Amino acid sequence: MGTAEQTSAGTETGTVAGTVATATVTRPQRADARRNFDALLAAARDGFAANGTSASLEEIARQAGVGIGTLYRNFPTRDALVEAVYVDEVESVVRAASEAASLEPWDAFDTWLHRFITYVGTKKALVDGLNKDSPVLLTCRTSLYSAGEPLLKRAQAAGVVREDTEIGDVVRMISGIASVAFDDDAQRDRVIDLAVDGLRPVRR
Repeated sequence: MGTAEQTSAGTETGTVAGTVATATVTRPQRADARRNFDALLAAARDGFAANGTSASLEEIARQAGVGIGTLYRNFPTRDALVEAVYVDEVESVVRAASEAASLEPWDAFDTWLHRFITYVGTKKALVDGLNKDSPVLLTCRTSLYSAGEPLLKRAQAAGVVREDTEIGDVVRMISGIASVAFDDDAQRDRVIDLAVDGLRPVRR
């Protein structure tokens, strides 16, 4: 990750007093520095998605509208930038769970699953550049499971999701499907919809 002022990721993996530990990206305090930071994350996300984690850092800086020196001040190494993009994406998926909570039980769970699918695509682009031994990865996994589980349990309580399903089952199913090569996006979406529909209770 970057310097303490710019980026940090939580390393706890459990819960304390009911609060779920999360990995977080800490942005600069100054508004202009924060804009540059967010622009770099967005440009890096696009660059890594298009060209993998070996994408040109100079091009990422150019797309963000900043100099390469600004990139390195925020992210001293390529690894720091890759990890920050990953953690920022996880934070977005966690927020999506909270935002979906106001919807009806099935709609809330389904909405979050489709946001999770987008995350899987980002993770696939970043995975080769991530440090597999980093405690941040385990923390991110804990955060994702903890974000989705309440939506799953609420849907189960409402009788719209089968009771013999756990959040780990759902995450693995969606991750596996989203990682497969499809002819086009339409085919991918159809297959994912079929899988998600299989989470509904069996009608006898």
